[in-house]
Amino acid sequence: MTHDPDRRRDIAHVGPVELFTPLLDESRDFFVNQMGLREVHRDATSVYLHTWDDYQSWTLRLIQRETAGIGRTYLRAASPEALDRLMASTGPRRTVTDARGLGEVHLVTDPDGHELGVYWNVEWYRADNSDRPALKNQAAAYPGRGANLRRLDHVNYLTADVPATAAFLSDTLGARCTEQIVKDDGTPQAIWYSLGNKTYDLVYTEDWTGSRGRLHHIAFATDTREEILRAADVCLDAGVHIETGPHKHAIQQTFFLYVWEPGGNRIELCNAGARLILAPDWKTISWTREERAKGQAWGLKTIDTFHTHGTPVVPHP
Repeated sequence: MTHDPDRRRDIAHVGPVELFTPLLDESRDFFVNQMGLREVHRDATSVYLHTWDDYQSWTLRLIQRETAGIGRTYLRAASPEALDRLMASTGPRRTVTDARGLGEVHLVTDPDGHELGVYWNVEWYRADNSDRPALKNQAAAYPGRGANLRRLDHVNYLTADVPATAAFLSDTLGARCTEQIVKDDGTPQAIWYSLGNKTYDLVYTEDWTGSRGRLHHIAFATDTREEILRAADVCLDAGVHIETGPHKHAIQQTFFLYVWEPGGNRIELCNAGARLILAPDWKTISWTREERAKGQAWGLKTIDTFHTHGTPVVPHP
């Protein structure tokens, strides 16, 4: 498909995300000590963390739950007027004010049951004397520890119905499909959707268990490949499960490392120098089974758990 260059983009970017974990303290320590995030707030059941160059007051909220998985994904509207247009097209929804630092949030649900919160008003991050940057155009000082994750990059969900989700992203959120994996009959099996000029922000992959509302992974960007290589050493020393990588994806071209944080959620570290989609009339790229046969990365066979593991964990059919 070719995208309409006159199409209005009412979502600016993916905002903060919530992640459920049965091991709150251990997950917190992983993100702070190995990944380089900063704890900025906590309450009775959750911890708020910040990546060093996120202009918003927090990036990731870890929430104590019995099982791992994804909570809300917040999406910032491009303007107050864009928020009004989006809310006029979403149908049933509810409005909440319980999201820390985000003002009024309008909650919508994708066809698979993942909850998305759309907002405009936001509290910006304010560095103190312990992390004040020398460069006033970045949010906080470079942490210089662990993986030094710079920002949240994308969210990859599992879904029982890829076509329905694709229609929701396009028709309701105005996102554009940059690439997709198609089955032999031409139906999509995985879809990459962009909200701005990044190659993708929201990704949905078919859940082979038929379950709904699950997470494949959340991804964070580093500045360089070297930081991903160092993160592998850091995770090895800390006993963090390294699932696959460091490698470079054969399809999306990002240099990556996949690990499982202590709560069981899959976390991707990817190179911040990923491709941009600058063409306003970009044509969706479709990948066939034959084209994917070259492997996940540099000829590497895709590890089995990459297809079978998701959170919350469900019994294999």
